[in-house]
Amino acid sequence: MDLSNLKPAEGAVKTEKRIGRGQGSGRGGTSTRGHKGAKSRSGYKRKRGFEGGQMPLYRRVPKSGFKNINRIEYTGLNIDVLQKLADSRGLSTITPEILRENGLLGKKDLLKILGRGELTAKMDVTANAFSEKAAKAIESVGGTVTKL
Repeated sequence: MDLSNLKPAEGAVKTEKRIGRGQGSGRGGTSTRGHKGAKSRSGYKRKRGFEGGQMPLYRRVPKSGFKNINRIEYTGLNIDVLQKLADSRGLSTITPEILRENGLLGKKDLLKILGRGELTAKMDVTANAFSEKAAKAIESVGGTVTKL
């Protein structure tokens, strides 16, 4: 045996069906596509959600609502959470970086301080946004509010 007489195993290689090569081939004429209709035409591609001409689901179901593309999404943190963090870590300044280190804020999240809870310690808070109640509560105990 040498390279000149190598052959694939018996039955391993099949000849491809040559469609549309005349009546004598047995696959001429309609070329296995049947008679007429969209599927028999060249360039046919079924749309996603096509239901055979029946009104598709995405058109039967009514539309509702809208998505505001200009919305700025904030992660809200309440004052009581800041107070608990300040007590446990002994902090007097709160920044987004400190909150990220403690797992309270995601890497790219914007921070908004909200007004639920009581604040007892004076602290300097830096965030992207503050609710009115939160800003008043922080300033009433002598802390400062800094917007980024």
